[in-house]
Amino acid sequence: MELLKMLQQDIPLTERPFEFIAKELGVTEKEVLNQIKKLKEEKLIRQISPIYDTRKAGYDSALVAFKVSKENVGKAVEIINSYPGVSHNYEREDEFNVWFTIAVPPNGSLSLEEVVHLMAKKAGVEDYAILRTKRTFKIGVKLTFNSLFEREEKVPEVKEDMPVNLQEEEKVVIRETQKDIPLVERPFKEIAQKIGLEEGEVIEILKKLKEKKVMRRFSAILFHRRAGFKANGMAVWSVEQDKVEEIGRFLASFKAVSHCYERTTNGKWKYNLFSMIHGREKEEVLEFCKYVSREKGLVNYKVLFSKREFKKKRIELFSEEFYQWERFNL
Repeated sequence: MELLKMLQQDIPLTERPFEFIAKELGVTEKEVLNQIKKLKEEKLIRQISPIYDTRKAGYDSALVAFKVSKENVGKAVEIINSYPGVSHNYEREDEFNVWFTIAVPPNGSLSLEEVVHLMAKKAGVEDYAILRTKRTFKIGVKLTFNSLFEREEKVPEVKEDMPVNLQEEEKVVIRETQKDIPLVERPFKEIAQKIGLEEGEVIEILKKLKEKKVMRRFSAILFHRRAGFKANGMAVWSVEQDKVEEIGRFLASFKAVSHCYERTTNGKWKYNLFSMIHGREKEEVLEFCKYVSREKGLVNYKVLFSKREFKKKRIELFSEEFYQWERFNL
């Protein structure tokens, strides 16, 4: 559907963003809004909002792998999901079977390592690994392709994210706009009224946040499985250091690859390049990985498919919940 494709691109930051989309599609603004509401009811669209970079906003973040016994998974998931900085949590096909992303605020009383250690201790996990991002080759899910071998028109720039100093007013706007935006003709007017600003001020602040790369884009996030992408594999590759950039950029050039990072390694985890690949069937994801392996001579890799989704929720930046969790668990 053309509307879904457009909503996954960068929606313009204007007073009437849905009017812009309507003109592009040759329909009315009302028709676009009604269709979006229907797609949300059908659980195809998860959320429409600005997408913010936690690291640029000053948060410390990492991917964490827990090795959890089968009988203990439920307890571990409950403890992990209770932390407001956990956005994604999946069971995957590996001895490290529970994988989650975590972000910790810059002014909290616990470091990221301390939060993860506390979680692991409470959950009784057998082992864990903290895998930090060194370089970002690509980030952004856009399920707009038919074949896993379709290439991007432009390969994303390699990013080494550094935090940005944010003004209090910018934090207020982030706090309100990171939620699902109102499906009305002028969504930023409603948001502005809630936080005591003018509509134009909110739009200008959002544009500045985008210029600073704190905001990645303003777009829709889909329910992958409902959109037909049921095979979501995290392919991890052991790559020689002098080849990481070449292969990272190669993987990032494919539309089916939504995320690609170079991550830290340790004695528990040897794979340094991570790529999230979205397919309709496992076989096509595995075939894609075999192709990459042949093309780039990569022997040491594996694909960890998600078995169960335990949590997928946008982190609410600058939320009091982080500090409440610390007070409750210390």
